[in-house]
Amino acid sequence: MFEEILNFINLFIHPQTPFEVIFSKILESLLQTLHMVSISCLLAVIFGLPLGIFLTMTKKKNLTPMPILNVILGGIVNIVRSFPFIILIIVLLPLSKLIVGVSIGSTAAIIPLAIAAIPFIARLFEGAFDEVDNGLIEATKSMGGGNFTIIKMMILESLPSLINAIIITIIGLIGYSAMAGAVGAGGLGDLALRIGYHTYNPDMLAYSVVTIIILVQIVQSSGDIIVKILRKYR
Repeated sequence: MFEEILNFINLFIHPQTPFEVIFSKILESLLQTLHMVSISCLLAVIFGLPLGIFLTMTKKKNLTPMPILNVILGGIVNIVRSFPFIILIIVLLPLSKLIVGVSIGSTAAIIPLAIAAIPFIARLFEGAFDEVDNGLIEATKSMGGGNFTIIKMMILESLPSLINAIIITIIGLIGYSAMAGAVGAGGLGDLALRIGYHTYNPDMLAYSVVTIIILVQIVQSSGDIIVKILRKYR
């Protein structure tokens, strides 16, 4: 075990591939990963926020109770969430080609990434809205606030939790984007699998994995700081 750790560390001290090549490949793949994750996360927020609001509002004893519709929509959300992502991306390849014109590459991966993230983040948003004190909702209603005003209040009140949900989703998408490399989506996962693993290039594999770890740490740390500031000055 100790010898394996030393061999892993030695890959960074004496890489088999020239460092200039490693840096160039890592930078290119990192930009592809950021491209996939940023756009798919934006789409997930755009569609997931209304979905999360609707799931919250249509619950029993809520503002616009529609229990049957809530159960049906919740079931659909759970079905999409239960799909293993590697299967989902293969199933959605024709849809990606229809929307963006290609079925491989980082741009094509945005569609399955977004579809996988929308129900996930919607459930997180729903949980954040459920934490809003009912007293605040009743107070808003008593002051003549309509549903739109109440929704606006709920968003502002649960903003730290919403940001935390977005951070969790981004980290999940980074992991999904790495898996998408198995079907030619590009990014760090593709670099680790295609060049690092399949061509027996352990240093490229190691640098890819470490870059993913560093990226996740940066996202999580930045998110923690933002959430802390929001909770302090809310």
